Amino acid sequence: MFKLKSVFLLSSAIALSQVAFAQSDPASQKAKTPVDYVNPYMGNISHLLVPTFPTVHLPNSMLRVYPERNDFTTDQLRGLPLVVTSHRGRSAFNLSPVNSQQQESWKNVYPYAYDNEEIKPYYYGVSLLDEQIDVQYAPSHQSGIYALNFLLGKDKSVVFNSGSGSVQVKGNSITASQQLQNNTTVYLYGEFDQKATSSGVLENGKLAAKKTAVSGKQAAVVLTFAKGDQPLHFRYGISFIDAEQAKRNLQREISHFDVQRVANTGRDIWNESLSTVQVAGGKADDRAVFYTSLYRCFERPVNISEDNRYFSAFDGKVHTDSRPFYTDDWIWDTYRATHPLRLLIDEKVESDVLQSYVRMAEQMDQFWMPTFPEITGDSRRMNSNHGVVTIADAYAKGLRSFDIEKAYESGKRAVQEKTLAPWSAAPAGWLDDFYKQHGYIPALYPGEEETVPEVHRFERRQPIAVTLGTSYDEWALGRLAQALGHTTDADLFLKNALNYRNLYNAETKFFHPKDKEGKFIMPFDYRYDGGQGAREYYGENNGWVYRWDVPHNVSDLISLMGGKEQFNYELDRTFREPLGKSKFEFYSKLPDHTGNVGQFSMANEPSLHIPYLYNYSGKPWMSQKRIDDLIHQWFRNDLMGMPGDEDGGGMSAFLVFSMAGFYPVTPGIPVYTIGTPFFENITMKLSNGKEFTIRANGRSAKNKYIQSATLNGKTWDKPWFTHRELAQGGVLEFQMGDRPNRDWGADAPPPSFQMP
Repeated sequence: MFKLKSVFLLSSAIALSQVAFAQSDPASQKAKTPVDYVNPYMGNISHLLVPTFPTVHLPNSMLRVYPERNDFTTDQLRGLPLVVTSHRGRSAFNLSPVNSQQQESWKNVYPYAYDNEEIKPYYYGVSLLDEQIDVQYAPSHQSGIYALNFLLGKDKSVVFNSGSGSVQVKGNSITASQQLQNNTTVYLYGEFDQKATSSGVLENGKLAAKKTAVSGKQAAVVLTFAKGDQPLHFRYGISFIDAEQAKRNLQREISHFDVQRVANTGRDIWNESLSTVQVAGGKADDRAVFYTSLYRCFERPVNISEDNRYFSAFDGKVHTDSRPFYTDDWIWDTYRATHPLRLLIDEKVESDVLQSYVRMAEQMDQFWMPTFPEITGDSRRMNSNHGVVTIADAYAKGLRSFDIEKAYESGKRAVQEKTLAPWSAAPAGWLDDFYKQHGYIPALYPGEEETVPEVHRFERRQPIAVTLGTSYDEWALGRLAQALGHTTDADLFLKNALNYRNLYNAETKFFHPKDKEGKFIMPFDYRYDGGQGAREYYGENNGWVYRWDVPHNVSDLISLMGGKEQFNYELDRTFREPLGKSKFEFYSKLPDHTGNVGQFSMANEPSLHIPYLYNYSGKPWMSQKRIDDLIHQWFRNDLMGMPGDEDGGGMSAFLVFSMAGFYPVTPGIPVYTIGTPFFENITMKLSNGKEFTIRANGRSAKNKYIQSATLNGKTWDKPWFTHRELAQGGVLEFQMGDRPNRDWGADAPPPSFQMP
């Protein structure tokens, strides 16, 4: 139970963060550009699980950093970061400046009390209070630069640490490596702008001055520089190939020691990327939420190509390829909206990402499309094989600049040859044979022991989530097979796309787990059953969320539920059904199921399309209301402004689309479903050079409802439009009002199951 003092302190911290952001904003002196609205602190305090990270990087760049601390609320930093090697991972190396030439006992990494922190996408600044050292930092794509201003006038020392690897000092330069997982190594080459007066290796906290190289766990060196008023600068490059390549990356990108110059370049790059979507009107906080969300869509995946070469953890080799190679893409989170957004505003990168999937499949032992590619390889986390949906979506929208036949084959083999068991890269086994024969994953009864070896040691079967997710994947494969002329495959996959029906309980109107004999598990509570994270039956979300997880065939789901009226009633119930137990009990079992409005969870990806489903059942105005309410309830320009795990673009892309006024409910169908625009004017610069503009005349806090619409001057009565219509450019114009127009779009639901 929170005490009043705690609430006051937390509120004060949030307010101070907002004030600090406003004071440091250059737009206070001149007109704001898109990057000036970005607030990396948004969501840095989590409601329950993992917060957002205030990442400093360039769009899709290999080099990313953020302050090393346990939580935003901690009062200490752990040294200074040099590179983050995976989304939400820690820094591979560490830099610790110290005001001393000699110490009785040195530390490998120093804790710092800090203040005056300033974070922008392209810049980091902080004051280390006790040491009285001011820090400035700016990144490039594969290199970065620090300026360390020692204010006390003492000898300047810097401890450089590698968590597990090697470090070598030569003059004013450092060469280092650190081992990651799966035989992956990150290398660093760095240079100081001043000549070191002494250097040595740390051994058990003591300085071995005659040694210049060290390897092992917590390998660290100390360099000391003469007193002086000039800041000490350190520029460095990183590589996943070798130290020489790290040096070349540095020399290619940063040939000077000017932090501000690097920051200015980064600022320009960010403004170019963020300006692909321009908004006008609306609240300043809404613009901050919008552009912060767009910035987070550029954090992953990362381009790890270095002078047309890249190290692939998928086979442990260095490859030569003139085409960029991207990784660190959590597809389960990003296939829903991040990939469709990138396809609109950065088609070249999206094409390279999809071709990277093909390369990964070629490089792995089995020719299976990846599901969770990271710097260190495919971790196969979560469930299903939604990379095939991303491929199908791109192909349906006309993207052809990747190897579609290989992409299709790797997706087909992943679904048919790899086990469907979550978090597993094992070959298909009994569970998969059962699915192929019966069309669903069988569930265990509470307390029944798991005996299937392909189920990961700490996971559960997630039979509803896997059955529904695989139905969608097979639908996507079926549509691809049709387009590519593989008719036999198409017939099989499109038949299997209806497998979700095998778990539908007509009496309760929920998807309900069945045992291997075909009997529903009874008794059953759709709110709580399924154990920790509901993983015994669902996955991170409960049965109330997964009852809507048929995005490829919403019209059939409406029929299963008894028609539009019953469907709308059940949708409303989802937003109105109470938790049923205390928040403590609910969230201790379902920690990912936050951002609740009734049983709806705004904080987890399987929920993102749900508020748009009213468009399919004759009540578009209700989608408009839900979307406006949900975003203003749960997403704010402050430290607690995200309701759950943001997952590096997964939830942020939902915000970008939804605040622009539309959303891709079904990746794989080249159609966008209309919600409600948050700004008077939104212009999207498309990859084909054209512009698509959405105007919302009269939009205000109350005027959230669409009264009428025109597309390029012609009356538009549908709550959706096609990708082709968007790609041709033009203007979609809405007249907004404070009361619903219950007739607009009510008789023209978006297409479902079949491509238009």
